[in-house]
Amino acid sequence: MGGPERLARQRAGGRLDARARVEALLDPGTFVELGALVGSVTRGVTPPAPADALVGGHGLLGGRPVVVASEDFTVMGGSIGLGTHSKRYRLVQLALQERAPLVMLLDGAGDRPQNAFERRGREPNDLQALVAASGRVPLVAAVMGPSAGHSALSAPLMDFVVMVEGACLFAAGPPLVEAATGERVGKDELGGTAVHTMVSGVAHDAVPDDRAALARVRRYLSYFPSHAWEHPPAGPDDVGVEVTGRRDVEALVDIVPADPRRGYDVREVIELLADAGSVTEVQAAYGQGMVTVLARLGGEPVAVVANQPAVRAGAVDAEAAGKAAHFLEVAGSFHLPVVFLADNPGVLAGSAAERQGVLRAAARLFAAQARIRGPKLHVTLRKAYGFGSSLMAMNPFDGQTVTLALPGARLGAMPAESGADAARLDAGEADLLRHAELGGAYGSANTLAYDDVVQPRELRNALLDALRLASGRRSLPVEPVAWGGIRP
Repeated sequence: MGGPERLARQRAGGRLDARARVEALLDPGTFVELGALVGSVTRGVTPPAPADALVGGHGLLGGRPVVVASEDFTVMGGSIGLGTHSKRYRLVQLALQERAPLVMLLDGAGDRPQNAFERRGREPNDLQALVAASGRVPLVAAVMGPSAGHSALSAPLMDFVVMVEGACLFAAGPPLVEAATGERVGKDELGGTAVHTMVSGVAHDAVPDDRAALARVRRYLSYFPSHAWEHPPAGPDDVGVEVTGRRDVEALVDIVPADPRRGYDVREVIELLADAGSVTEVQAAYGQGMVTVLARLGGEPVAVVANQPAVRAGAVDAEAAGKAAHFLEVAGSFHLPVVFLADNPGVLAGSAAERQGVLRAAARLFAAQARIRGPKLHVTLRKAYGFGSSLMAMNPFDGQTVTLALPGARLGAMPAESGADAARLDAGEADLLRHAELGGAYGSANTLAYDDVVQPRELRNALLDALRLASGRRSLPVEPVAWGGIRP
Protein backbone atom coordinates (compact mmCIF):
# COMPACT_ATOMS: atom_id res chain seq x y z
CA MET A 1 0.00 0.00 0.00
CA GLY A 2 1.18 3.59 0.43
CA GLY A 3 3.54 2.91 3.33
CA PRO A 4 3.28 3.17 7.15
CA GLU A 5 3.10 6.97 7.33
CA ARG A 6 0.26 7.32 4.84
CA LEU A 7 -1.62 4.43 6.37
CA ALA A 8 -1.25 6.05 9.81
CA ARG A 9 -2.65 9.34 8.47
CA GLN A 10 -5.60 7.48 6.96
CA ARG A 11 -6.39 5.71 10.22
CA ALA A 12 -5.83 8.82 12.32
CA GLY A 13 -8.76 10.39 10.51
CA GLY A 14 -10.99 7.52 11.62
CA ARG A 15 -10.92 5.93 8.17
CA LEU A 16 -10.19 2.32 7.25
CA ASP A 17 -7.55 1.60 4.63
CA ALA A 18 -8.49 0.07 1.29
CA ARG A 19 -7.84 -3.54 2.30
CA ALA A 20 -9.47 -3.16 5.72
CA ARG A 21 -12.60 -1.88 3.96
CA VAL A 22 -12.74 -4.98 1.78
CA GLU A 23 -12.28 -7.25 4.80
CA ALA A 24 -14.99 -5.39 6.75
CA LEU A 25 -17.41 -5.65 3.83
CA LEU A 26 -17.02 -9.33 3.00
CA ASP A 27 -17.62 -12.48 5.01
CA PRO A 28 -14.43 -13.15 7.04
CA GLY A 29 -11.62 -14.90 5.21
CA THR A 30 -13.34 -15.06 1.80
CA PHE A 31 -11.54 -12.31 -0.14
CA VAL A 32 -9.55 -13.44 -3.19
CA GLU A 33 -7.47 -10.64 -4.71
CA LEU A 34 -7.04 -10.29 -8.46
CA GLY A 35 -4.60 -8.03 -10.29
CA ALA A 36 -2.34 -7.46 -7.29
CA LEU A 37 0.71 -7.25 -9.60
CA VAL A 38 -0.73 -4.47 -11.75
CA GLY A 39 1.47 -1.41 -11.29
CA SER A 40 4.42 -3.42 -9.95
CA VAL A 41 6.95 -2.20 -12.54
CA THR A 42 8.13 1.24 -13.63
CA ARG A 43 6.37 2.46 -16.76
CA GLY A 44 7.92 5.53 -18.36
CA VAL A 45 7.97 8.24 -15.67
CA THR A 46 5.42 6.41 -13.50
CA PRO A 47 7.04 4.64 -10.53
CA PRO A 48 5.73 1.31 -9.24
CA ALA A 49 2.42 1.66 -7.41
CA PRO A 50 1.16 -1.16 -5.15
CA ALA A 51 -1.82 -2.82 -6.87
CA ASP A 52 -1.85 0.37 -8.99
CA ALA A 53 -3.95 2.06 -6.26
CA LEU A 54 -6.92 -0.31 -6.63
CA VAL A 55 -7.49 -3.38 -4.45
CA GLY A 56 -9.83 -5.66 -6.37
CA GLY A 57 -11.13 -9.21 -6.39
CA HIS A 58 -14.03 -11.29 -5.18
CA GLY A 59 -15.40 -12.86 -2.03
CA LEU A 60 -18.63 -13.77 -0.28
CA LEU A 61 -21.17 -11.34 1.13
CA GLY A 62 -23.92 -12.99 3.12
CA GLY A 63 -22.72 -16.29 1.66
CA ARG A 64 -23.10 -15.13 -1.95
CA PRO A 65 -20.30 -14.24 -4.41
CA VAL A 66 -19.64 -10.55 -4.97
CA VAL A 67 -16.98 -8.60 -6.91
CA VAL A 68 -15.38 -5.66 -5.12
CA ALA A 69 -13.04 -2.80 -6.11
CA SER A 70 -11.53 -0.55 -3.42
CA GLU A 71 -9.58 2.58 -4.36
CA ASP A 72 -6.45 3.10 -2.26
CA PHE A 73 -5.98 6.77 -1.40
CA THR A 74 -2.60 6.05 0.23
CA VAL A 75 -1.15 5.16 -3.21
CA MET A 76 -0.86 8.21 -5.45
CA GLY A 77 -4.10 9.62 -4.06
CA GLY A 78 -6.08 6.62 -5.31
CA SER A 79 -5.59 7.89 -8.86
CA ILE A 80 -6.37 5.75 -11.89
CA GLY A 81 -3.35 4.61 -13.89
CA LEU A 82 -3.46 2.91 -17.25
CA GLY A 83 -3.16 -0.46 -15.54
CA THR A 84 -5.96 0.50 -13.16
CA HIS A 85 -8.24 1.25 -16.10
CA SER A 86 -7.75 -2.31 -17.31
CA LYS A 87 -8.31 -3.70 -13.83
CA ARG A 88 -11.50 -1.70 -13.31
CA TYR A 89 -12.87 -2.90 -16.63
CA ARG A 90 -11.88 -6.49 -15.82
CA LEU A 91 -13.71 -6.42 -12.47
CA VAL A 92 -16.95 -5.05 -13.95
CA GLN A 93 -16.69 -7.54 -16.79
CA LEU A 94 -16.25 -10.39 -14.28
CA ALA A 95 -19.28 -9.29 -12.27
CA LEU A 96 -21.48 -9.41 -15.38
CA GLN A 97 -19.92 -12.56 -16.78
CA GLU A 98 -20.20 -14.51 -13.52
CA ARG A 99 -23.50 -12.86 -12.53
CA ALA A 100 -22.36 -11.41 -9.21
CA PRO A 101 -23.11 -8.01 -7.62
CA LEU A 102 -20.41 -5.34 -7.96
CA VAL A 103 -19.38 -3.08 -5.07
CA MET A 104 -17.07 -0.11 -5.70
CA LEU A 105 -15.47 1.67 -2.73
CA LEU A 106 -14.52 5.11 -4.07
CA ASP A 107 -11.70 7.16 -2.58
CA GLY A 108 -9.58 8.53 -5.39
CA ALA A 109 -8.53 11.50 -7.49
CA GLY A 110 -9.57 10.30 -10.94
CA ASP A 111 -7.19 9.85 -13.87
CA ARG A 112 -3.47 9.94 -13.04
CA PRO A 113 -1.70 12.91 -14.69
CA GLN A 114 1.29 10.71 -15.63
CA ASN A 115 -0.98 8.77 -18.01
CA ALA A 116 -0.31 11.52 -20.54
CA PHE A 117 3.30 10.34 -20.85
CA GLU A 118 2.34 6.80 -21.85
CA ARG A 119 -0.06 6.47 -24.74
CA ARG A 120 -2.09 3.32 -25.22
CA GLY A 121 -4.36 2.17 -28.01
CA ARG A 122 -8.13 2.25 -27.98
CA GLU A 123 -9.69 -0.02 -25.38
CA PRO A 124 -12.99 -0.20 -23.48
CA ASN A 125 -13.28 1.38 -20.04
CA ASP A 126 -15.22 0.55 -16.90
CA LEU A 127 -17.88 3.21 -17.52
CA GLN A 128 -18.91 1.41 -20.71
CA ALA A 129 -18.90 -1.87 -18.80
CA LEU A 130 -21.08 -0.39 -16.04
CA VAL A 131 -23.68 0.64 -18.59
CA ALA A 132 -23.67 -2.90 -20.01
CA ALA A 133 -23.99 -4.42 -16.50
CA SER A 134 -26.79 -2.08 -15.39
CA GLY A 135 -30.00 -3.99 -14.69
CA ARG A 136 -28.13 -7.29 -15.05
CA VAL A 137 -26.30 -7.37 -11.70
CA PRO A 138 -26.73 -5.08 -8.68
CA LEU A 139 -24.27 -2.16 -8.77
CA VAL A 140 -23.45 -0.41 -5.48
CA ALA A 141 -20.96 2.36 -4.65
CA ALA A 142 -19.73 3.66 -1.32
CA VAL A 143 -18.02 7.05 -1.51
CA MET A 144 -15.52 6.92 1.35
CA GLY A 145 -13.27 9.90 0.66
CA PRO A 146 -12.65 12.48 -2.05
CA SER A 147 -13.81 11.08 -5.39
CA ALA A 148 -13.23 13.12 -8.52
CA GLY A 149 -13.17 12.86 -12.31
CA HIS A 150 -13.44 9.37 -13.78
CA SER A 151 -13.82 7.82 -10.35
CA ALA A 152 -16.77 10.06 -9.50
CA LEU A 153 -18.42 9.42 -12.87
CA SER A 154 -18.91 5.78 -11.95
CA ALA A 155 -21.16 6.68 -9.00
CA PRO A 156 -24.24 7.94 -10.94
CA LEU A 157 -24.07 4.81 -13.10
CA MET A 158 -24.64 2.63 -10.03
CA ASP A 159 -28.01 1.51 -8.61
CA PHE A 160 -27.27 2.76 -5.09
CA VAL A 161 -24.70 5.23 -3.73
CA VAL A 162 -23.92 5.77 -0.05
CA MET A 163 -21.56 8.55 1.13
CA VAL A 164 -19.54 8.76 4.34
CA GLU A 165 -19.80 12.13 6.08
CA GLY A 166 -16.76 14.15 5.04
CA ALA A 167 -16.46 12.34 1.69
CA CYS A 168 -16.83 14.29 -1.55
CA LEU A 169 -17.99 13.57 -5.06
CA PHE A 170 -17.31 15.96 -7.93
CA ALA A 171 -16.49 16.13 -11.63
CA ALA A 172 -13.44 18.24 -10.74
CA GLY A 173 -12.00 19.28 -7.38
CA PRO A 174 -11.71 22.84 -6.04
CA PRO A 175 -8.29 23.60 -7.63
CA LEU A 176 -9.48 22.61 -11.10
CA VAL A 177 -12.76 24.47 -10.63
CA GLU A 178 -10.87 27.65 -9.74
CA ALA A 179 -8.47 27.24 -12.66
CA ALA A 180 -11.29 26.60 -15.14
CA THR A 181 -13.97 29.03 -13.95
CA GLY A 182 -12.40 31.33 -11.36
CA GLU A 183 -14.83 30.11 -8.72
CA ARG A 184 -13.34 29.58 -5.28
CA VAL A 185 -15.28 26.90 -3.44
CA GLY A 186 -14.56 24.46 -0.62
CA LYS A 187 -14.77 20.73 -1.19
CA ASP A 188 -17.83 20.24 1.03
CA GLU A 189 -19.72 23.09 -0.62
CA LEU A 190 -18.73 21.76 -4.04
CA GLY A 191 -19.61 18.10 -3.61
CA GLY A 192 -20.04 17.06 0.01
CA THR A 193 -22.63 14.69 1.42
CA ALA A 194 -25.23 17.43 1.97
CA VAL A 195 -24.92 18.54 -1.67
CA HIS A 196 -25.44 15.09 -3.13
CA THR A 197 -27.92 13.54 -0.69
CA MET A 198 -30.14 16.62 -0.23
CA VAL A 199 -29.74 18.83 -3.32
CA SER A 200 -28.48 16.96 -6.40
CA GLY A 201 -29.80 13.51 -5.55
CA VAL A 202 -26.69 11.89 -7.07
CA ALA A 203 -26.08 9.94 -3.83
CA HIS A 204 -28.82 8.14 -1.94
CA ASP A 205 -27.76 8.13 1.69
CA ALA A 206 -25.18 9.61 4.09
CA VAL A 207 -23.69 7.65 7.00
CA PRO A 208 -21.27 8.70 9.75
CA ASP A 209 -18.26 6.47 9.05
CA ASP A 210 -16.69 3.72 6.97
CA ARG A 211 -18.12 0.81 8.93
CA ALA A 212 -21.62 2.25 8.74
CA ALA A 213 -21.25 2.59 4.96
CA LEU A 214 -20.14 -1.02 4.57
CA ALA A 215 -22.98 -2.23 6.79
CA ARG A 216 -25.37 -0.20 4.64
CA VAL A 217 -24.05 -1.91 1.50
CA ARG A 218 -24.52 -5.35 3.07
CA ARG A 219 -28.05 -4.51 4.16
CA TYR A 220 -29.01 -3.08 0.75
CA LEU A 221 -27.79 -6.12 -1.17
CA SER A 222 -29.64 -8.50 1.17
CA TYR A 223 -32.94 -7.53 -0.51
CA PHE A 224 -31.75 -8.32 -4.05
CA PRO A 225 -30.91 -11.42 -6.06
CA SER A 226 -27.32 -11.80 -7.17
CA HIS A 227 -28.37 -11.12 -10.75
CA ALA A 228 -31.40 -10.52 -12.94
CA TRP A 229 -31.68 -14.17 -14.01
CA GLU A 230 -32.99 -15.20 -10.58
CA HIS A 231 -35.75 -14.19 -8.18
CA PRO A 232 -35.09 -12.14 -5.03
CA PRO A 233 -34.10 -14.18 -1.96
CA ALA A 234 -37.01 -15.19 0.27
CA GLY A 235 -36.86 -15.95 3.97
CA PRO A 236 -34.62 -14.70 6.80
CA ASP A 237 -31.47 -12.74 5.97
CA ASP A 238 -28.35 -11.93 7.98
CA VAL A 239 -29.50 -8.65 9.54
CA GLY A 240 -31.79 -9.87 12.30
CA VAL A 241 -35.16 -9.39 10.64
CA GLU A 242 -38.12 -10.98 12.38
CA VAL A 243 -40.14 -12.79 9.73
CA THR A 244 -43.80 -12.71 10.71
CA GLY A 245 -46.97 -13.94 9.07
CA ARG A 246 -50.58 -12.82 9.26
CA ARG A 247 -51.58 -10.31 11.91
CA ASP A 248 -54.07 -7.47 12.29
CA VAL A 249 -52.69 -3.91 12.33
CA GLU A 250 -55.20 -2.24 14.60
CA ALA A 251 -53.07 0.92 15.01
CA LEU A 252 -53.40 1.82 11.32
CA VAL A 253 -56.79 3.46 11.83
CA ASP A 254 -55.21 5.82 14.37
CA ILE A 255 -52.21 6.69 12.16
CA VAL A 256 -54.14 7.72 9.02
CA PRO A 257 -56.51 10.61 9.83
CA ALA A 258 -59.92 10.66 8.16
CA ASP A 259 -59.53 14.37 7.36
CA PRO A 260 -57.55 14.56 4.06
CA ARG A 261 -56.16 17.96 5.07
CA ARG A 262 -54.34 16.52 8.08
CA GLY A 263 -50.82 15.28 7.51
CA TYR A 264 -49.19 12.17 8.97
CA ASP A 265 -45.92 10.31 8.50
CA VAL A 266 -46.41 7.44 6.07
CA ARG A 267 -43.27 5.80 7.47
CA GLU A 268 -45.39 4.74 10.46
CA VAL A 269 -47.76 2.95 8.08
CA ILE A 270 -44.88 1.15 6.38
CA GLU A 271 -43.34 0.06 9.69
CA LEU A 272 -46.71 -1.32 10.76
CA LEU A 273 -47.28 -3.28 7.55
CA ALA A 274 -43.74 -4.68 7.12
CA ASP A 275 -41.98 -7.46 9.01
CA ALA A 276 -40.46 -6.11 12.21
CA GLY A 277 -36.94 -4.74 11.71
CA SER A 278 -37.02 -5.19 7.93
CA VAL A 279 -37.51 -1.58 6.76
CA THR A 280 -34.64 0.22 5.03
CA GLU A 281 -35.45 3.64 3.63
CA VAL A 282 -33.56 4.72 0.51
CA GLN A 283 -32.75 8.38 -0.22
CA ALA A 284 -34.68 9.80 2.73
CA ALA A 285 -33.23 13.34 2.53
CA TYR A 286 -34.10 13.96 -1.14
CA GLY A 287 -37.52 14.26 -2.79
CA GLN A 288 -39.19 14.04 0.58
CA GLY A 289 -42.73 14.09 -0.84
CA MET A 290 -42.16 10.43 -1.70
CA VAL A 291 -40.87 7.68 0.59
CA THR A 292 -38.95 4.81 -1.04
CA VAL A 293 -38.31 1.77 1.10
CA LEU A 294 -36.93 -1.75 0.89
CA ALA A 295 -38.67 -4.10 3.31
CA ARG A 296 -39.96 -7.62 3.81
CA LEU A 297 -43.52 -8.89 3.91
CA GLY A 298 -43.79 -12.42 5.26
CA GLY A 299 -40.06 -12.78 4.62
CA GLU A 300 -40.26 -11.73 0.98
CA PRO A 301 -38.27 -8.66 -0.14
CA VAL A 302 -40.49 -5.89 -1.50
CA ALA A 303 -40.02 -2.32 -2.71
CA VAL A 304 -42.43 0.25 -1.28
CA VAL A 305 -43.22 3.57 -2.95
CA ALA A 306 -45.41 5.80 -0.79
CA ASN A 307 -46.68 9.37 -0.98
CA GLN A 308 -45.69 11.38 2.11
CA PRO A 309 -48.71 13.40 3.34
CA ALA A 310 -46.47 15.15 5.87
CA VAL A 311 -44.83 17.03 2.95
CA ARG A 312 -47.12 19.26 0.83
CA ALA A 313 -50.00 16.85 1.54
CA GLY A 314 -48.17 14.22 -0.55
CA ALA A 315 -48.18 16.23 -3.81
CA VAL A 316 -45.73 14.79 -6.33
CA ASP A 317 -42.95 17.24 -7.26
CA ALA A 318 -40.08 16.77 -9.73
CA GLU A 319 -37.57 15.57 -7.15
CA ALA A 320 -39.96 13.03 -5.64
CA ALA A 321 -40.98 11.73 -9.07
CA GLY A 322 -37.38 11.37 -10.27
CA LYS A 323 -36.34 9.59 -7.08
CA ALA A 324 -39.26 7.16 -7.26
CA ALA A 325 -38.69 6.47 -10.97
CA HIS A 326 -35.06 5.44 -10.40
CA PHE A 327 -36.08 3.31 -7.42
CA LEU A 328 -38.74 1.54 -9.49
CA GLU A 329 -36.35 0.93 -12.37
CA VAL A 330 -33.96 -0.80 -9.98
CA ALA A 331 -36.72 -2.78 -8.24
CA GLY A 332 -38.26 -3.78 -11.57
CA SER A 333 -34.92 -4.86 -13.00
CA PHE A 334 -34.46 -7.36 -10.17
CA HIS A 335 -38.07 -8.55 -9.97
CA LEU A 336 -38.98 -7.23 -6.53
CA PRO A 337 -42.73 -6.96 -5.89
CA VAL A 338 -43.69 -3.30 -5.52
CA VAL A 339 -46.21 -1.97 -3.00
CA PHE A 340 -47.68 1.44 -3.90
CA LEU A 341 -49.23 3.42 -1.03
CA ALA A 342 -51.16 6.33 -2.52
CA ASP A 343 -52.20 9.45 -0.60
CA ASN A 344 -51.71 12.52 -2.78
CA PRO A 345 -53.67 15.48 -4.19
CA GLY A 346 -51.98 15.03 -7.58
CA VAL A 347 -48.90 16.48 -9.26
CA LEU A 348 -47.60 19.64 -7.60
CA ALA A 349 -49.00 22.74 -9.30
CA GLY A 350 -47.47 26.20 -9.71
CA SER A 351 -44.91 28.12 -11.72
CA ALA A 352 -41.96 26.89 -9.66
CA ALA A 353 -42.97 23.27 -10.20
CA GLU A 354 -43.37 23.80 -13.94
CA ARG A 355 -39.92 25.40 -14.20
CA GLN A 356 -38.43 22.41 -12.40
CA GLY A 357 -39.87 20.11 -15.05
CA VAL A 358 -42.50 18.41 -12.92
CA LEU A 359 -44.39 17.16 -15.99
CA ARG A 360 -41.37 15.40 -17.48
CA ALA A 361 -40.40 13.92 -14.11
CA ALA A 362 -43.96 12.73 -13.55
CA ALA A 363 -44.02 11.20 -17.03
CA ARG A 364 -40.79 9.36 -16.24
CA LEU A 365 -42.36 7.98 -13.05
CA PHE A 366 -45.49 6.93 -14.95
CA ALA A 367 -43.37 5.10 -17.53
CA ALA A 368 -41.30 3.42 -14.81
CA GLN A 369 -44.33 2.02 -12.99
CA ALA A 370 -45.99 0.99 -16.26
CA ARG A 371 -42.91 -1.02 -17.31
CA ILE A 372 -42.77 -3.11 -14.14
CA ARG A 373 -43.47 -6.75 -14.94
CA GLY A 374 -43.21 -8.12 -11.42
CA PRO A 375 -46.09 -8.14 -8.89
CA LYS A 376 -47.66 -4.70 -8.32
CA LEU A 377 -49.79 -4.10 -5.24
CA HIS A 378 -51.68 -0.80 -5.08
CA VAL A 379 -53.37 0.66 -2.00
CA THR A 380 -55.19 3.99 -1.85
CA LEU A 381 -54.79 4.94 1.78
CA ARG A 382 -56.84 8.12 1.77
CA LYS A 383 -56.83 10.14 -1.45
CA ALA A 384 -55.53 9.90 -5.01
CA TYR A 385 -56.45 12.64 -7.44
CA GLY A 386 -55.83 13.11 -11.15
CA PHE A 387 -52.51 11.98 -12.60
CA GLY A 388 -51.31 11.39 -9.02
CA SER A 389 -53.32 8.16 -8.92
CA SER A 390 -51.82 6.95 -12.20
CA LEU A 391 -48.28 7.65 -10.98
CA MET A 392 -49.01 5.33 -8.04
CA ALA A 393 -50.05 2.45 -10.32
CA MET A 394 -53.82 2.86 -10.05
CA ASN A 395 -54.34 2.20 -13.75
CA PRO A 396 -56.70 -0.26 -15.48
CA PHE A 397 -55.23 -3.28 -17.27
CA ASP A 398 -51.76 -2.46 -15.94
CA GLY A 399 -50.75 -5.82 -14.50
CA GLN A 400 -51.60 -5.21 -10.86
CA THR A 401 -51.75 -8.31 -8.70
CA VAL A 402 -54.18 -6.44 -6.45
CA THR A 403 -55.70 -2.96 -6.23
CA LEU A 404 -57.10 -2.03 -2.82
CA ALA A 405 -58.52 0.96 -0.98
CA LEU A 406 -59.27 1.83 2.61
CA PRO A 407 -62.92 2.77 3.23
CA GLY A 408 -62.46 6.54 3.34
CA ALA A 409 -60.48 6.82 0.09
CA ARG A 410 -61.30 9.92 -1.97
CA LEU A 411 -60.91 9.96 -5.74
CA GLY A 412 -61.49 12.24 -8.68
CA ALA A 413 -59.87 14.45 -11.25
CA MET A 414 -59.21 16.91 -8.42
CA PRO A 415 -60.42 17.48 -4.85
CA ALA A 416 -64.19 18.16 -4.82
CA GLU A 417 -63.89 21.54 -3.12
CA SER A 418 -61.40 23.02 -5.57
CA GLY A 419 -63.11 21.27 -8.49
CA ALA A 420 -66.45 22.84 -7.60
CA ASP A 421 -64.86 26.27 -7.42
CA ALA A 422 -63.04 25.81 -10.73
CA ALA A 423 -66.22 24.68 -12.47
CA ARG A 424 -68.29 27.43 -10.77
CA LEU A 425 -70.87 24.91 -9.52
CA ASP A 426 -73.79 26.06 -7.42
CA ALA A 427 -74.21 24.89 -3.81
CA GLY A 428 -76.37 21.89 -4.69
CA GLU A 429 -74.02 20.64 -7.39
CA ALA A 430 -71.02 21.14 -5.11
CA ASP A 431 -72.71 19.02 -2.41
CA LEU A 432 -73.35 16.24 -4.93
CA LEU A 433 -69.69 16.35 -6.00
CA ARG A 434 -68.50 16.11 -2.39
CA HIS A 435 -70.89 13.21 -1.77
CA ALA A 436 -69.55 11.37 -4.82
CA GLU A 437 -66.00 11.97 -3.64
CA LEU A 438 -66.69 10.49 -0.20
CA GLY A 439 -68.15 7.34 -1.75
CA GLY A 440 -65.43 7.08 -4.37
CA ALA A 441 -63.85 3.87 -3.10
CA TYR A 442 -67.14 1.98 -3.14
CA GLY A 443 -68.19 3.39 -6.48
CA SER A 444 -64.86 2.31 -7.95
CA ALA A 445 -65.12 -1.12 -6.35
CA ASN A 446 -68.57 -1.46 -7.94
CA THR A 447 -66.90 -1.30 -11.36
CA LEU A 448 -63.87 -3.35 -10.21
CA ALA A 449 -61.47 -0.43 -10.39
CA TYR A 450 -60.63 -1.68 -6.90
CA ASP A 451 -60.52 -5.41 -6.22
CA ASP A 452 -61.65 -4.73 -2.67
CA VAL A 453 -62.19 -2.09 -0.02
CA VAL A 454 -60.51 -3.41 3.12
CA GLN A 455 -60.65 -2.40 6.74
CA PRO A 456 -57.39 -0.79 7.93
CA ARG A 457 -56.59 -3.58 10.39
CA GLU A 458 -56.80 -6.14 7.53
CA LEU A 459 -54.38 -4.39 5.17
CA ARG A 460 -51.21 -6.34 5.99
CA ASN A 461 -53.05 -9.64 5.60
CA ALA A 462 -54.52 -8.49 2.29
CA LEU A 463 -51.02 -7.70 1.00
CA LEU A 464 -49.75 -11.09 2.19
CA ASP A 465 -52.62 -12.75 0.35
CA ALA A 466 -51.63 -10.90 -2.83
CA LEU A 467 -48.01 -12.04 -2.49
CA ARG A 468 -49.23 -15.60 -1.97
CA LEU A 469 -51.23 -15.33 -5.20
CA ALA A 470 -48.11 -14.06 -7.01
CA SER A 471 -45.86 -16.78 -5.55
CA GLY A 472 -46.42 -18.97 -8.59
CA ARG A 473 -44.13 -16.64 -10.52
CA ARG A 474 -41.19 -18.00 -8.53
CA SER A 475 -41.49 -21.27 -10.41
CA LEU A 476 -40.99 -19.46 -13.71
CA PRO A 477 -37.58 -18.45 -15.12
CA VAL A 478 -36.73 -14.76 -15.15
CA GLU A 479 -34.25 -12.73 -17.14
CA PRO A 480 -33.11 -9.11 -17.44
CA VAL A 481 -35.85 -6.65 -18.27
CA ALA A 482 -35.69 -5.08 -21.72
CA TRP A 483 -36.59 -1.42 -21.12
CA GLY A 484 -38.06 -0.50 -24.49
CA GLY A 485 -38.80 2.99 -25.65
CA ILE A 486 -37.30 6.37 -24.92
CA ARG A 487 -37.26 7.39 -21.27
CA PRO A 488 -39.14 10.69 -20.69
